[in-house]
Amino acid sequence: MKKTLHLYIFKEITIPFFLGFAVFTFVLLMGRFMNLADMVIAKGVPVADVVRLLLYMLPSFSFITIPMSFLLALLLAFGRLSADNEITALKSGGISLYGILPPVIVFAFLAYTATTIITVYALPWGNTAFKTLLYDVINVRVNISLKDRVFNDDFPGLVLYVSRYDEANHHISGVLIYDERDAEEPSTIFARSGMIMTDPDRKTLRLRLIDGGVHRLRGKSDYQLMEFDSYDLSVNFNQTYKIVPTANELDMTFKELRYAMKLTGFDPSIIRNLHLEFHRRLAFPFACFVFALVGVPLGLQNRRSGKSSGFSLCLAVLLLYYIALSVGKTLGQKAIVPPVLAMWLPNLLFITLGVYFFKTTASEQRMKIFDLPTRLVAWAHARFSAWRKTR
Repeated sequence: MKKTLHLYIFKEITIPFFLGFAVFTFVLLMGRFMNLADMVIAKGVPVADVVRLLLYMLPSFSFITIPMSFLLALLLAFGRLSADNEITALKSGGISLYGILPPVIVFAFLAYTATTIITVYALPWGNTAFKTLLYDVINVRVNISLKDRVFNDDFPGLVLYVSRYDEANHHISGVLIYDERDAEEPSTIFARSGMIMTDPDRKTLRLRLIDGGVHRLRGKSDYQLMEFDSYDLSVNFNQTYKIVPTANELDMTFKELRYAMKLTGFDPSIIRNLHLEFHRRLAFPFACFVFALVGVPLGLQNRRSGKSSGFSLCLAVLLLYYIALSVGKTLGQKAIVPPVLAMWLPNLLFITLGVYFFKTTASEQRMKIFDLPTRLVAWAHARFSAWRKTR
C-alpha cells in the first residue's frame, strides 16, 4: 500500500518537474538568444557553433533551474492533491503528512545530486568551454569578415576600417578606428599600418598600430591629439560580448577554488569572492531539501487548483529566496559576515520557515499567509468605502 502510494506521489512530482525545468531553462535562454541570433544573422557564425554555445551554457542554467523546478513541482503536485481532496482521503485512511514525505525526500536527494554534479564538474567545464569556443568563433570571423574598404562593426563600441587587409600575415594598412567604448571620451584613431594579433590565454584580440594618432574629445570643447609610433589597442571578449560570464571564479573547479583561497598577497575582496563562490556551490544544491520542507506544506495549504496559482506561489517563494541570497552575498562582500554564513543564510531562514509551515500544516491549522490577500482586499474595500462617504 505505502509503496504504491509513494510511487504515485513520485510520478505526480516528476511531470511538473520536467515541465518547470523546460520553462525556466527556456526563459533564461531567451535572455541570451538575441545575442546568439545576432551572431548567426549579422556575423555569419555557423548554426552548429551557436548550438554548441547553447549546450555549454546549459550547466550554468541547470544549476539554478533544477531547485526552482523542484519547488514548482511540489507546489503543483500537492496543490492538485489537496484541491482534489486526495490528501483528505489519505488522512482518513490513517496516513499522516509525515507518511507522504519519503518520495519527496527521494526526489529532493536526486535533485540535490544532479545539482551537485553540475556544480562540481559541469559548471566550470561549461563556462571554460563556452569562452574558448566563443573566442575561436570570433577570431575566425574577424579573419574572414575583415574586408578592404568596408566598415567592420563586429565588436560593439568599435568600428574598424582598413584600406587593405593581408589575411595570410594579418597585416592591415590605412587604418581608421572609431572607439566609443567610453561614451564620455570617444576617440578616433588613424594609423598608416598595423597587425592583428590574438592572445588565447587572455581571450583578447590586439591591434598593434604603427605611425598614427589618437584624436580624443573630452567634454564638449576639450580636444586632445596623441601621436604615436606604435600603439596597442586591446579588445577583451569578456567585456565586449555580454553573453560571456565575466567572473573568473565561475570558471574554477572545486580544487582550484580551494587552492586559490589559500593564496596570500591578493586583494581581500578577491579572496572573499572566492570564498563566497565556494560556499555558494555548496549551499545552492542543498536548497532542494529546503524547498522540500517549504513546498509540501505550501502546496497543501494552497487550496486553489490550477497551474497558474502554483506557478505564482513558486515565483513568490523564489523571489524571497533570491532576495535573501542577494542580501547575504552583499553582507559577505562587505565583510560584515563570514562567507559561509552569507551563502547559507537563505537556507537557514527558509529551513526555519519550512519547519513552521510543516508543523502548522501537520496540526491541521490554516497558515495566515494565505488569508493575507483576502484581508488586503477587505481593507482596501473598507478604505475606499470610507473615502466615498467623505465626499
